[in-house]
Amino acid sequence: MDLPSLPDIFNWENISDSYLKKVKAIIQESDKLRPIFAVQTQSQIAENVQELAGIAPDYNLEKYAEGLKEQYGNLKLESLDTTGVYYNELKLWKIFIAQNVRECQEFLPQIHELPKDQIKRLREAGEAIEILSEEELERQRHRYINQQSQLVWEIIGDPTAKPAKSPIQQVVILGDPGAGKSSLLQYIALIWAERPLRDLSLYPIPLLLELRVYARDKQVGKCQDILSFIHGGNITCRLNKQQLHEKLRSGQAVALFDGIDEIFDPVLREEVVTDIHRFSNDYAQVQVIVTSRWLGYKAQRLRDAGFRHFMLQDLEIEQIQDFLERWHELTFTDQADKVRKWERLQRAIQDSKSIRELAGNPLLLTMMAILNRNQELPRDRPELYNQASRVLLHQWDVERALVEDARLDPKTIDYRDKQAMLRKVAYRMQSSEKGLAGNLISATDLEAILTDYLKTIEVEQARTVARLFINQLRTRNFILCFLGADSYGFVHRTFLEYFCAWEFVWQFKETQILTIERLIDEVFGAHWQDESWHEVLRLICGMIEPKFVAEIIEFLLKQKVDRSKFLDDENRLTKAGFKNIILSVSCFAVVSKKSEILSISNKLLKILKREIKYEIKQEYFPLFSTELAGTITSLIG
Repeated sequence: MDLPSLPDIFNWENISDSYLKKVKAIIQESDKLRPIFAVQTQSQIAENVQELAGIAPDYNLEKYAEGLKEQYGNLKLESLDTTGVYYNELKLWKIFIAQNVRECQEFLPQIHELPKDQIKRLREAGEAIEILSEEELERQRHRYINQQSQLVWEIIGDPTAKPAKSPIQQVVILGDPGAGKSSLLQYIALIWAERPLRDLSLYPIPLLLELRVYARDKQVGKCQDILSFIHGGNITCRLNKQQLHEKLRSGQAVALFDGIDEIFDPVLREEVVTDIHRFSNDYAQVQVIVTSRWLGYKAQRLRDAGFRHFMLQDLEIEQIQDFLERWHELTFTDQADKVRKWERLQRAIQDSKSIRELAGNPLLLTMMAILNRNQELPRDRPELYNQASRVLLHQWDVERALVEDARLDPKTIDYRDKQAMLRKVAYRMQSSEKGLAGNLISATDLEAILTDYLKTIEVEQARTVARLFINQLRTRNFILCFLGADSYGFVHRTFLEYFCAWEFVWQFKETQILTIERLIDEVFGAHWQDESWHEVLRLICGMIEPKFVAEIIEFLLKQKVDRSKFLDDENRLTKAGFKNIILSVSCFAVVSKKSEILSISNKLLKILKREIKYEIKQEYFPLFSTELAGTITSLIG
């Protein structure tokens, strides 16, 4: 414009300071302005003033990278480890294990809402589940189950490689709670942030948005769209809007939208989905990755917009072992202690089907690794399952700052109440016609059990709250699943067995409804021959005093078995022929203070020696699990 230059003594900072003081005075004097600006810090207002003066925020990649590392670099384990251990070197990018995925483009929640053990059976044997027998559901389910799983990097591109191998441009990643959806996006961002400063501009900048924060800001008018949210400094630091716009137009960014399911208001959730759709249209060259829990997610909008949908899978045994190697390498300084704890946890996962099933979930696997520092797994299964249920029922959503349903009073219904209700649900299931093998309860019975309990703790509108709680157990806590035909089951059979065992122990120790005589006769006496009950019976023994376990083992050893009924085609005794002895050894194995029951220990030892000598030849040993074989070996030397 050929205007004269400003004088040397002119200082924009002095002007903005004076202007800022006046603006702050006006705000303080105005009843309408004061609450609007209360949420803004002085530095934010100062930046706004600088922008008015023509001084825009920098496009500072170094500052942004540091912000990502500060916010997401360290694993947040306070809710899982209450011992005060400080995991100084445990960085997410060092321990993250890439998951496998299966495509679920024709997405139907019913395909996935099945107990884990049923899904495993389907994959291994192709069994059909009668509850979901409609032709279309069967077709979709088998297509999903029978497809080969892929490493997630094959879908979205490996962030450690350059260039990425033909990644899919628009992706929705679905998964269970604790499956690692957020960790996946954080890992992608952190790999970029960990690069040398000189290389940051060579790779697409990761824009990681927590959608619950974006939705909150949008709702109160702090941002209008995704770009204004980023520009406002809500992804660790402010980025110059114009420069970011240019980067997005040229595709030099990857948009990471985390947690559609964490927006509880359905209207607001739809608005956010619309914003994501609009963003993907405005910046068609940018890769967009969205995550959500699968339950409650509606695929139609983003599927119609061209997004491909994939489901995170449980960790395979090789991935579990990889995680454990890294965990113990990074968290232990004493070499001997590291090796001992690592081998102990490896054995627990290999030897126990229940523990192995839970270990497929990255959140619960991490919890196991923490517990293993001070607990003996698998002997201390009850403590493992207690902590796992605590995480799923309470700590999970609290730590992620999710708002509970306003109609559920968290002060009244805490995770202990939830555990108590689930004990009663499991107890009802075991007494049904199908028993524990069924893992099934009607919606009517489920609602009645919860309503009755809620009344005992003086919850108002108990039936309404019970219905809300059922939905929460299913959609947020990942404990129950809907099986169709107005029926529910436990997602993990492990929790059915644990809560059932805990209820028997509660009646024995707390309410004292059960005497030791009744516990032996009505629980062990009625069910020791039923293998579907064996884990429950073992868990009970792990939760009561050793002297009572000794009485139970004494009872089991006295049981008469007609072994002529349990011979195979070659006239050899099968496993069922000495089921009482196998269960006795199992119950003995979970006793922590075996020195207190030396008498029964010696008796069990004599019987085992006799059986090995006269009945159980060498070829029968594989019938025992590794865990039991170890207990037998320790007994007989």
